[in-house]
Amino acid sequence: MNLIGMGVIAVTNPYNGNVIDEVASATKADATGAVERAVAAARDLAQLTTHERADLLERAADEADLALDELADLIVAEQGKTRAEARREAGRVGPLLRLCAAEIRTLHEEMIPLDASPDGAQRLGFRLRVPVGVVVAVTPFNYPLLLVAHKVGPALAGGNAVILKPSSLTPLTAQRFVALLQKGGYPGDAIQCVVGHGASVVPWLCADARVRVVTFTGGREAGLAIAHQTGIQRLCLELGANCPLVIMEDADIDVAAAGTAVGGFANAGQACISAQRILVHESVNAEFLDALAAKVGAIRAGDPTDPETTMGPLISEAEAQRVEKVIGAAVEAGARIVVGGRRDRAVHEPTVVANVPVTTSLFRDELFGPAVGVTSFGSFEEAVALANQSQYGLGAAIYTRDVHHALAFARQVEAGNIHINSSPLWRVDAMPYGGLKQSGLGKEGPRYAIEEMTDTKTVVFHPEPRT
Repeated sequence: MNLIGMGVIAVTNPYNGNVIDEVASATKADATGAVERAVAAARDLAQLTTHERADLLERAADEADLALDELADLIVAEQGKTRAEARREAGRVGPLLRLCAAEIRTLHEEMIPLDASPDGAQRLGFRLRVPVGVVVAVTPFNYPLLLVAHKVGPALAGGNAVILKPSSLTPLTAQRFVALLQKGGYPGDAIQCVVGHGASVVPWLCADARVRVVTFTGGREAGLAIAHQTGIQRLCLELGANCPLVIMEDADIDVAAAGTAVGGFANAGQACISAQRILVHESVNAEFLDALAAKVGAIRAGDPTDPETTMGPLISEAEAQRVEKVIGAAVEAGARIVVGGRRDRAVHEPTVVANVPVTTSLFRDELFGPAVGVTSFGSFEEAVALANQSQYGLGAAIYTRDVHHALAFARQVEAGNIHINSSPLWRVDAMPYGGLKQSGLGKEGPRYAIEEMTDTKTVVFHPEPRT
C-alpha cells in the first residue's frame, strides 16, 4: 500500500482523547510522486475492458463485506460514531461498489442523428466515453468510509487512477479501505492514499495539471480555496449546507418529531444534510416542541463503545465548544433552550432551541453539530421564503398532507434534494446527490459520478469518396 510521507500525524479518539495511531504525513515531493505514478497507472487502467473494471470492483466489494467489523471498529475509534452507526456505514460499502460495477456494465452512449443536417447525410455519429486519467478525491471526517467509497468507486469504475486524500482526523479507515481494494486486485498505483493536512497537501495535488478531476466533500471555504487552486480541471464539489425542515399545520406531529430527532442528531449532527432549521407553523409550534423534546430527550449521548449510547461525541472538543458558543449566541439573541444545552469535553447534549431569530448564526450558518433551531411561521409563502433564506441549497424537507403544498415546495425551494414527509437526512446510494447555490457543483451517486469522472469523444464515420 502506498502510504507515503515523512512527518507524523497523531490520530486520536474523539471521545477520550487517546492517541490511537500515528500515520505518515506527505511532503510536496510525496504528492508530486503520487501524481507521477498515477499518470503511469492511468495509462494501464485505460486498457481494461468494461467487464474487467466491473470484476475488480466486485472483488473489492467482497473484501469490504468480509472486513465489515474491522472497518466499523476503526470508524468508532477515530470518528466517534456509535457501533450501530459505524456498522451501517461500513455495511453500505460492499453494495455501493457492486452498484458502481453494475452501472459501468450498463452505461451506454447515444447515437448522434447527423443526418438531421443536410451535410450529415450518409454519416454515422456516436459518443464514446473514456477515462479522464487521474482523479484526486478529497474526503471529510464525518463519513470516513462511505464518502470515500462514493468517490473512489465511481472513479475506478470510469477507468481512472485515484489519489485519495482523506481527512487527517480519520485516515485509518481510508488507509484500510485502500488496502482492501489492492487485495481485491487493483495495482498499488491505481489507488494511492496520501495523508496530510489539507491546507498543505491539497494545493500540491490540485495545482498539478496532470490531475484531470478534483472531487471534494467538505466546507464551503475549503471548496472555494480548491476552486482558486485548480487550473483547467473539472471540479465536483459537495460543500456546506443548512437544511430547512418545514412542519405544516396539517402534518402528523409525532411522525414529524420522530423524523426531526433522527434527521437532526444522527452522527451527532455531523452530516451535510442534517435537519438544522426547523420551520414550524405557528398553530402547531407548541405541540411540536413538546413532541420533539420528548424524542430528543430520549437520545443518550456518551461513550460510543457503550451499547446503550445512541449518540457519540463530536470529532473534537474544539468542535463541541464551537457548537456550544453558537447556541449560547442564539440564547443571548432571544432564543430559549427546550432540552439539552450542556457539554462534557467533546460530547455535546442533543439540544433543541426554540424561538431562534433569523439573524443568528444558528439560523444562517451551517452548525454541523447536535442541535436544531425552531422558528415559527404563519403561512406557506413565509415558510418557503424562510427556507430559501440561506446561501446553501443542498437539502430541504416538508411534512404535510397537502399535495399542492408538497408540489409547490418541490418547485419553489432552492435545494438539490427535496423530501416530502421525511427529514432531509435521507439518501440511498444510487440516487443523484448534489446541491444548488453555494452547496456545490456536480452530482454524486454512482451513475452520475461516473459521468463526472469520464470524458466523451464524438466519433463520426464518413463515407469513402466516390471516384
